[in-house]
Amino acid sequence: MTDTQGQVFEVFHQQARGEPHIHVGSVHAPDAEMALILAKEQYCRRQACVNLWVVPASAITATSYENDDIFERATDKSYRESWGYKTPKTVKYEGKDSDAAENQTTDPS
Repeated sequence: MTDTQGQVFEVFHQQARGEPHIHVGSVHAPDAEMALILAKEQYCRRQACVNLWVVPASAITATSYENDDIFERATDKSYRESWGYKTPKTVKYEGKDSDAAENQTTDPS
């Protein structure tokens, strides 16, 4: 039996310059050039698009769901995140300007 659909290509598009490419779907095509044409017709007709990527699905390597322990943190690095610190609800300012402000509020005699 022959393959009539061709290779599977994953399609990524970019809506505006500077934005990330987002996976939008896949197309079947005999080569990358035809995959670009089909992707343009399929995914860029109704929405803004400034750039397209097509990647052969066979070129993508992914982790398996059973191997989820590789995403666990080895050590606690909460000190690198802002939520890792506790901040007081009020902060008292103690600087040179605070002494001058206290002297101005006293009796000027």
